[in-house]
Parts: sequence; structure tokens; C-alpha cells
Amino acid sequence: MSQREVERTLGKLVTDEGFREEFFSDPAIASLHAGLELSQEELEALSRIPQRPLEALGACIDGRICRLYVRGGPAPDEPTG
Repeated sequence: MSQREVERTLGKLVTDEGFREEFFSDPAIASLHAGLELSQEELEALSRIPQRPLEALGACIDGRICRLYVRGGPAPDEPTG
């Protein structure tokens, strides 16, 4: 287990709406796309966190430190053309 990767994942779950949506749809793929190396045990533990409280916490955080997410658009790290 890597505490650092768990902490990075928690941070992304709070500050990155696109990652949060992808993570709760498919934790393993979302983590792979984000470059997070998590064990199966860590993925299972993190996926048991209720999504709504993470969304609520994310809504309370200053937008200047959150990743911009445009629903239906390309992910911020994806090439656009």
C-alpha cells in the first residue's frame, strides 16, 4: 500500500469532478488514466467512499484550486485534435 497514492487519489476525488465521475464508474481505469498506482485493496477501499460527500466537499473548495471540468468535453489532459 502506498499512503502517498491514496492521498493523491483522495485529493483528485475532491478537486477533479471529471476524475471523480470516471473513478466511480470504473476505479481501476480512472486510476490508470490518472497515473495513480493503487493496489486492488486500495481501489476497493476508496470506491466505498460515498460519492455525494466528496461532491459536497469539492463544491466548498475555492475554484482556483480545482480542475476545470466541462461535461461532455475532452478531459483536460487529452489532446483536442
